[in-house]
Amino acid sequence: MSTEKIHTRIWREEAEPDNPFATRAAYCRGYDVFGQMLGNTRWVEMLLLLFRDELPGAARLDMLEALAVALANPGPRDPSIHAAMCGGVGGSSAAASLIAALSVGAGRYRGAREVFDAMTAWDACGTDLNAWNVYVHRDMQDDIVDTWPQREHPPGFDPHGVSTATSVRQLLETLAHIGATPRLCWLVAQRRELEKAVGLPLNISGVAAAAFADLCFQPNEGEMLYLLLRLPGAAAHALEQERYGYKQFPFYPVELEDDPATKEQA
Repeated sequence: MSTEKIHTRIWREEAEPDNPFATRAAYCRGYDVFGQMLGNTRWVEMLLLLFRDELPGAARLDMLEALAVALANPGPRDPSIHAAMCGGVGGSSAAASLIAALSVGAGRYRGAREVFDAMTAWDACGTDLNAWNVYVHRDMQDDIVDTWPQREHPPGFDPHGVSTATSVRQLLETLAHIGATPRLCWLVAQRRELEKAVGLPLNISGVAAAAFADLCFQPNEGEMLYLLLRLPGAAAHALEQERYGYKQFPFYPVELEDDPATKEQA
């Protein structure tokens, strides 16, 4: 009889007596996943248990679920979704299309690393408007050198925006109403002043960063969740474009200004 057990701090598995490669029971933070949780637990609860020893209150669970709905499909305008669509229309494998979305959506412009940076800013500034004013105007050359390109704008704000997008305001107000958490409530009250100090409107990654911080996630956890929660839209759009083909690709054509084929004809 096999007594093999595989366990981490998050997860413990027990093997079947007749097959050490098959799982008899799996426990997440001590909860029996298939014996207790299955059929009784929301997906968002399982998600949080993978990151937390204990679940938060109902309001915070609802807040994360609402955020997950907002992030599930960034839409074709988003570079990560566009990348997945290109993978789908080009006949790439499912994994390749999702990897394209993850890669393009990982960076410091509307990507997961911007969420990491914005959460770091929340750790440094909290709900102090003066601290934010100093933070966003400091020289970005002082950033720690790492594997990422240098930041080109204050994280959590839209470098090309003129005013705060309606969807961003709706998300912020909804999350603050559901969770009544300190950063989100402060952001609702001080958004205009903060945007005036920064000189840019808030974007959706800034709202997500505040929500993740209020849920007590670390910046690297928020970064990972932002990548994960945006994948459903990437998958759906990639599959749709795979069915339609390149002739129905929903973007305007790009005309090359220096097309080698045109030169050859001339």
